[in-house]
Amino acid sequence: MKFMANEEANQALVVAAGDMAATAGEQGWPVAKRTSWQRWALAFGVAAISDVVSFFVDILLPVQWGVDLATAGLLFLILGKRWALLPGLIAEAIPGVGMFPVWVLVVASIMVYDDIRKPRRKAQ
Repeated sequence: MKFMANEEANQALVVAAGDMAATAGEQGWPVAKRTSWQRWALAFGVAAISDVVSFFVDILLPVQWGVDLATAGLLFLILGKRWALLPGLIAEAIPGVGMFPVWVLVVASIMVYDDIRKPRRKAQ
């Protein structure tokens, strides 16, 4: 049985939310799969359409809330469980914020900052 070095094992244990994990070798460790470019493009498309619609229905609050809940649900299905979707949903619930492209910014921030991990301390 062959074991990985500590750094390789730590990287193998990271699994992106929403993606299926494949097992590596006999150890059964999950291998990280990054979100595909097709999913990112779909997420940006959903976010852009939602922001355009929100711009025009900003006055009709119940309609805007429905659009925002549907957008959050679709992004949850496309990108998986990401906590960064919650601040976007809260920001969109504030009247007047629908004038700004909040959902596109949320998807962009998930894309940029999602892979950043807290550095681990080395054992002494």
